[in-house]
Amino acid sequence: MKANELRKGMVILVDGRNILIKGLQVQSPSSRSGSTLYKTKGQDVVTRQKFEHSFKGDEVIVPVEMERRDVQMLFHDAVGYTFMDTGTYEQYTVPADALTDETPYLFDSIEGVRALIADGVVLGIELPGTVSLQIVECAPGMKAASASARNKPATLGTGLVVQVPEYLTPGEVIKVNTDTGEFISRA
Repeated sequence: MKANELRKGMVILVDGRNILIKGLQVQSPSSRSGSTLYKTKGQDVVTRQKFEHSFKGDEVIVPVEMERRDVQMLFHDAVGYTFMDTGTYEQYTVPADALTDETPYLFDSIEGVRALIADGVVLGIELPGTVSLQIVECAPGMKAASASARNKPATLGTGLVVQVPEYLTPGEVIKVNTDTGEFISRA
């Protein structure tokens, strides 16, 4: 497989380590002779160390075989987050430090979450593209709010703070993009 086939959520083998790709940025060449760079951010699935590396588009990458299983979040505690496989009812606990990017979007009974499993071990999770979260705290909504793009910060039920249009009020449920952390619309 070549680096130009890399996708977020893949697990690749780099220097004998399994790396879960959590972010990918494509940088086009600035000159004719340059090659496209694929800047990756990830995490070693065993040591949980952060990983950053740039690959050229034609570099050969070794993918790690894994399976994706639909899971439901049951609860979280001091040990980590516990998920249940919706097909086999098997439970998996993932340490909280392995889900630092995902925790602002996790809540009880969230749907559409998939576990990435290799050799019976959960390497990480994939979130759905959007989640619906309730606004817990924000400045009061303005009745005469204009249609202009003026925003205000709002704190959601999971502690995530996003910029929302000024007409929204506490108690409303909104959709948030899990890749960018941005407000999309009312739910």
